[in-house]
Amino acid sequence: MPDFVSVLAINGGVIVVLFVVAWAICVAMRDCTPVDSLWGLGMGAVAISTFIQTGGGTPRRMVLTGVCVAWALRLGGYMLWRWRDHGPDGRYVRMMAKAEAERGWGYGYAAFRLVFLLQMPLLWLVCLPVQLGQLAAAPAQLGPLAVAGTVLAVFGLAFESLADWQLVRFKKDAANKGEVLDKGLWRYTRHPNYFGDACVWWGLWLVAAETTPGLVSIVGPAYLVFTLTRWSGAPTVEGRLRRRKPGYEDYMRRTSGFIPWPPKPAESA
Repeated sequence: MPDFVSVLAINGGVIVVLFVVAWAICVAMRDCTPVDSLWGLGMGAVAISTFIQTGGGTPRRMVLTGVCVAWALRLGGYMLWRWRDHGPDGRYVRMMAKAEAERGWGYGYAAFRLVFLLQMPLLWLVCLPVQLGQLAAAPAQLGPLAVAGTVLAVFGLAFESLADWQLVRFKKDAANKGEVLDKGLWRYTRHPNYFGDACVWWGLWLVAAETTPGLVSIVGPAYLVFTLTRWSGAPTVEGRLRRRKPGYEDYMRRTSGFIPWPPKPAESA
């Protein structure tokens, strides 16, 4: 079996190749939006790369790879569809325009430095459970922790899929323009898609944690939750929605920010 340094280094190379190719395509189109789909698809590629390098075959490796690839295809496919349906993401448009106008950077340099360069190491970090969790061949069978993790990951995948479906349906109805989605899963958490995402990766960590290398990979899901709740996830989305939707402040007061919970009564909001 390849040692862990070799596996992690080869996976890092896979990520670099994927991002460089995607960067060249995005620069040619002058649109960085497709990079969002690479966040999921790249992790699926890393899971498959690790599976091949370690020889596959064990239940743990098959579960880690299978669940990760299913999650990657779901998220990557959804982000590609959203790009084709909605057009360029305004965040990237503004970021590139500002870099070109204020710093004099060319589009290719700005895209690589501000978008692609940062995401490569973060992708490698978040998907550590599906890398380190596949290194050890033993224990061959899944224990109670891994079974619980599999259930949690599948639950998270279904949860975020349903949340995104509800959001798409809401946005497609012209009558909802300017309104706040507070029905379905969105009634119980302001970010059900992020919560589902976290469940997937904590579940994968539990599957990996029955091995010594996999136990160390806790840094992956821990960082993911940090970025979803404190950095580029919820804070960015909520800042935008608070400016655009008058009812969003009230929605924030009565609705849990992350973990699903019954909303507060209107009178106590």
